[in-house]
Amino acid sequence: MSRSATEAELFGKPWQFIRGVPSMEHLPPEGPPEIALAGRSNVGKSSLINAVTGTRGLARTSNTPGGTQELNFVVPGGFTGGAGDLPPLALVDMPGYGYAQAPKAKVDAWTRFVFDYPRGRATLKRVFLLIDARHGIKENDRSVMDMLDKAAVSYQLVLTKCDHLRASAVEPLRVATLAALQKRGAAFPEVLVTSAAKGIGIDDVRAALLAAAFGPAR
Repeated sequence: MSRSATEAELFGKPWQFIRGVPSMEHLPPEGPPEIALAGRSNVGKSSLINAVTGTRGLARTSNTPGGTQELNFVVPGGFTGGAGDLPPLALVDMPGYGYAQAPKAKVDAWTRFVFDYPRGRATLKRVFLLIDARHGIKENDRSVMDMLDKAAVSYQLVLTKCDHLRASAVEPLRVATLAALQKRGAAFPEVLVTSAAKGIGIDDVRAALLAAAFGPAR
């Protein structure tokens, strides 16, 4: 299947939610390639998922930080996820982190979950780690990056909400963010710049998803 055909198949029709996973024992069997999306609470993760998949309301958006408490699996429409009807790709919406008012036990549980899920998950091809362009990399982002580096899980930074910055500030931020990854062994050496609200960088994210899941274009 050609790369263009793959893109048309994946993004040419609405996506669907198939499963919420509250803990490790409920993970589905390994099947199609998985791309996980992680980030601080209220980073714009749900909005980006909705924009990338072209499916309004697929991922719940909220002004209340910490809304997502499970690993939410979404796939291209028309697939049940059952035996013999596996989708070509699954996106995994991970719980947001960094919400200061969350109980410590909840934060600790999320930390264990976010570290345990990627370890040894052969079908997980990359974690897209979302960073709010207005704030840059925060300390808890670095902690998650440390965990992913330790687990040798490939991850790529995605700057969100870039429409809130002056146009002249976007490229310097991208360059500075890329520079912060130079000594991180599991970091993919490319930073994506996006705005779900304005549709900026959505095609770039789709291309990066395809490259991570299926390999570079030939």
